[in-house]
Amino acid sequence: MSTVNALILTGYGTNSHKETAHAARLGGADRADIIHFADLAAGSVRLLDYRFLVFPGGFLDGDDLGAGLAGAKRWLYLEDANGVPLLESLKSFLREGGLILGICNGFQLLVKLGILPALTSTRQNPVFKQDATLSHNDSARFEDRWVSLLPNPASPCVFTKGLNELLAMPVRHGEGKLIAQDEATLKAIAERNLIALQYADPATGKPTQEYPLNPNGSPLGIAGLTDPTGRVLGLMPHPEAFNHPTNHPNWTRGEKPTLGVALFKNAVDTLRSE
Repeated sequence: MSTVNALILTGYGTNSHKETAHAARLGGADRADIIHFADLAAGSVRLLDYRFLVFPGGFLDGDDLGAGLAGAKRWLYLEDANGVPLLESLKSFLREGGLILGICNGFQLLVKLGILPALTSTRQNPVFKQDATLSHNDSARFEDRWVSLLPNPASPCVFTKGLNELLAMPVRHGEGKLIAQDEATLKAIAERNLIALQYADPATGKPTQEYPLNPNGSPLGIAGLTDPTGRVLGLMPHPEAFNHPTNHPNWTRGEKPTLGVALFKNAVDTLRSE
């Protein structure tokens, strides 16, 4: 079985890197190293030494100018110590078969980098182009609550493969509403099954626009997106925050939903099988 080492990126406002690394280890990763972005940019850490890259949640740069935007600019314009643009290192990472997970602020970063939904991307030719954003919740306030999520069985996403029941995870964000650049883009996202996870009504098991079941007003109940390869996932809810049954608010009533760790396990299992 092949070794799977995960790189958990931290720095500039990230605040859930430790629990994310813990979830990666619970999911089967041989190592889950917490690495500061500056070490990656300086070349003291090589992205290609890892197979699983996670952008955790937090408040990059205090959400100044918009959630994840300043962080995205670092990736867009900085080069490493060898003069290689950092964005090119991400493309090389994907070409070599790496998996990328962006959680909450990490999802915001991936969308603003154009890594999601990346409608024209392939594994051999990653094409990053921003055609969506994540903006303020319809409630105009920070939402901190547990939600139900419906996985899309038709999605190519390797992270949600085989997860056919409603999932439970907490959200904690102020800017989680997905806004596509136009209706044609939103339609393409839906038709190509790039919606990996949707906010759902636990009573019906169906996607919902109803607040607070859909905490931010995202169209089509979009909670998480994948790219056409299925090897990148971004989601607003926090799977790493549901790493033990007692994390769930109804655990004392005997409720035992699938742990959020399942997303990490699917990623690790995919990489081990390749």
